[in-house]
Amino acid sequence: MMQLKISGMTCASCAQHVQTALQQVPGVQRAEVSYAEGWATVEKAPETSADTLLAAVTAAGYTAQSVDEAREGSASTDERTFQTTTGGDGGPLHIAVIGSGGAAMATALKAVERGARVTLIERGTIGGTCVNVGCVPSKIMIRAAHIAHMRREGPFDEGLPPTPPTIRRGPLLAQQQARVEELRHAKYESILDGQSAITVLRGEARFDDGRNLTVALNDGGQQQVAFDRCLIATGARPAIPPIPGLADTPYWTSTEALASESVPEHLAIIGSSVVAVELAQAFARLGSRVTILARSTLFFREDPAIGEALTAAFRDEKIEVLERTQASRVVYTNDAFVLSLPEGELFADQLLIATGRTPNTDQLNLEAAGVEVTRQGAIIVDASLRTRVPTIYAAGDCTDQPQFVYVAAAAGTRAAINMTGGEAHLDLRAMPAVVFTDPQVATVGLSEQEAHIAGIETDSRTLTLDNVPRALANFDTRGFIKLVVEEGSRRLIGVQVVAAEAGELIQAAALAIHHRMTVEALADRLFPYLTMVEGLKLAAQTFSKDVKQLSCCAG
Repeated sequence: MMQLKISGMTCASCAQHVQTALQQVPGVQRAEVSYAEGWATVEKAPETSADTLLAAVTAAGYTAQSVDEAREGSASTDERTFQTTTGGDGGPLHIAVIGSGGAAMATALKAVERGARVTLIERGTIGGTCVNVGCVPSKIMIRAAHIAHMRREGPFDEGLPPTPPTIRRGPLLAQQQARVEELRHAKYESILDGQSAITVLRGEARFDDGRNLTVALNDGGQQQVAFDRCLIATGARPAIPPIPGLADTPYWTSTEALASESVPEHLAIIGSSVVAVELAQAFARLGSRVTILARSTLFFREDPAIGEALTAAFRDEKIEVLERTQASRVVYTNDAFVLSLPEGELFADQLLIATGRTPNTDQLNLEAAGVEVTRQGAIIVDASLRTRVPTIYAAGDCTDQPQFVYVAAAAGTRAAINMTGGEAHLDLRAMPAVVFTDPQVATVGLSEQEAHIAGIETDSRTLTLDNVPRALANFDTRGFIKLVVEEGSRRLIGVQVVAAEAGELIQAAALAIHHRMTVEALADRLFPYLTMVEGLKLAAQTFSKDVKQLSCCAG
């Protein structure tokens, strides 16, 4: 069996194209391709070479890298080779790290722990996207908006009469930014200051070749940096669609939205995925009238039930969701945005662009080093975080891996181990993902569609939340829990959840998938009563029982 890392796939149909190309190679007995995980597993005859398989994928318009024999385990970490090799100058191994976010910090700290010295290069604010302009400020804003919403209305209004809040955006923003600065200092700046083996350079790095960088220092001048190994962790930035007129307007990206000192009366949002929906609901709950323009539907790449459930929840909150709608032009006039739509014009006080993120790789001069990227500019890495250049690794949002900070940090740690003589691999087959709307969206593993594209026969059950005692006790039964199992083995391979606090239960599902549990084994586990995670057990029981006929906490 051979495993391939596939880059360039943008949807589940791409995975089907790759699978077809591989199955047409002489000697291939079976091929399974997952868009979600970016892997292909191929059973082939001994005489069928890896080069033949790679050529077939390339001919289909994608990029592939061969990986050692497919591993059944999880993200394995082998640190038996603890002592680093000597660097080229006779001293400790020298590792250059470009960036200072989750991946970069994880790499730097693990590399120092294993005896290397590190030069960390950052052109902007220490800490990267997550702590400064991403996860931390957005979740603070979302939480504040949730509390405002619960004060305004909730399931217990008859006994606890609502008291609509006065929204003071200035103090909310000050509290948010104070916590951002506190965490940046505690988790990034102070740690770097306390590490004598890490030298921080403030400036922009460019490759001269596979062993040398030139850093244009922020305070003037240049500095050459020779390295034994290099980790690229430059992150990503908001992607801006080529809509005529947009560039001439004062639109927001998520960065400006999170730092806004006011709440617009009418906010239009172009986008349909994580950032778009999280900020849409947050601003709506803080007082904006919100209109979402979705090119297709909300979360169109996920199980259709997810987008349908979230759209229904949004419309209940008077958030306007315009599906299959694109703006052909944007104009800013008289302090207002005018969006040209197929059915007419839409006027808004502010416009948020949330159409994905673009890897920050275009200024690195990667061609000089021989580092390859996808058509979207993402650096191609294998399961060990290596690029095509032996001395250069990459991790985080600038790569072709999923753009989550916990993936970035895990990748950075494993890259450091591999750069210093160990062996570690990043396995994303049981990677959980959470969207912090209300209800939340949480997924792990394969959807039914992804499984079918990969040639896996499935069975599935969907449990509505009116069958979950915790949801009933909360008087909030919006959403569902869906389990996808592999037919025959009965092994759990995917879970999709829309529920309040779905993010708090998805890790249990991830562990079940990681440990290859059958749905029957999951149904037989002990789960505490009146918790949302008990819904996993109930959903598993639906494969063999009518849970409506069970007593409370039936085993």
